[in-house]
Amino acid sequence: MDRIVLGNEEFEGRNNAYVLADDDELALVDTGIATDDIRRDLREGLAERGYGFADVDDIVLTHFHVDHAGLAGEIQAESDATVYVHEADAPLVAQDPDAVAAVEERRRELLEEWGVPDDARAELLAFFESAEIEGRPADPTPIEDGETLAVGGRTLETVHAPGHAAGLCCFETESGDEAFVGDALLPVYTPNVGGADVRVERPLERYVATLDRLIDRDYERVWPGHRDPIAEPTARADAILEHHRERTDTILAFLDDHGPADAWTVSAHLFGDLEGIHIVHGPGEAFAHLDHLRHDGVVAFEHGEYRLLEEPAGLEDEIR
Repeated sequence: MDRIVLGNEEFEGRNNAYVLADDDELALVDTGIATDDIRRDLREGLAERGYGFADVDDIVLTHFHVDHAGLAGEIQAESDATVYVHEADAPLVAQDPDAVAAVEERRRELLEEWGVPDDARAELLAFFESAEIEGRPADPTPIEDGETLAVGGRTLETVHAPGHAAGLCCFETESGDEAFVGDALLPVYTPNVGGADVRVERPLERYVATLDRLIDRDYERVWPGHRDPIAEPTARADAILEHHRERTDTILAFLDDHGPADAWTVSAHLFGDLEGIHIVHGPGEAFAHLDHLRHDGVVAFEHGEYRLLEEPAGLEDEIR
């Protein structure tokens, strides 16, 4: 296994594409975003290892986001590679018009529900329209939790890990000690939940369940979609859980001090002014926590705002 570090600054930045190869097969885990700089980074990284796009036999995608899947269609067109991705994300990797339209409609609905102002919504729409990063559609092969893939001379077990994205998957190696984890665990940032994939119902609950699953597997090392390998992934997952507990406490204190508020107002308290993609990520993260609190009976959602009902006794146990 080898890692090509991609130099993009979009989203979390510094994406990784992992090269799995033996004498007969070449596979990639994630491909990077479809920009000229990253296309060049990936081509040059493969060339240094004696390969080109046409040599790729299989592409394994951790999820549909363009900074992970953007070049998959282009590589597939050049090599006829098989593109594997979870069944929940396959329609978006294929850029199915109905699936794309459904996401756009759901995003519009939530931005209104979250109280995002018209000017911020217009800025977000302009960002999506100006960002030429999607790349070519691919023809994906859908996979599901527990499915085993034989790629690049390796055997990978699919571990469904939703929250950040509906179809996000980790891919566990034969030893069971390591895994490619995409954005399920990141070494610096905490993966966005709520705004990164508006299709996910109860996003914080789903992500907490994913973190618990990774803790139970207790990997020795994992290979994330961004930045460097994580040498103590169980400790990192515990740290992210603690981060979400602290964020929940911050939100509860804000509602207690300031009264009912919409997700956009809570987001402003957490993150300040937002621009670009963060216009959906910020209130989405706030919503994920507020929605979790609503289902736990701690807040009520009325007239577009969240109102504190009671002290969150025992809530820390809920986010675990």
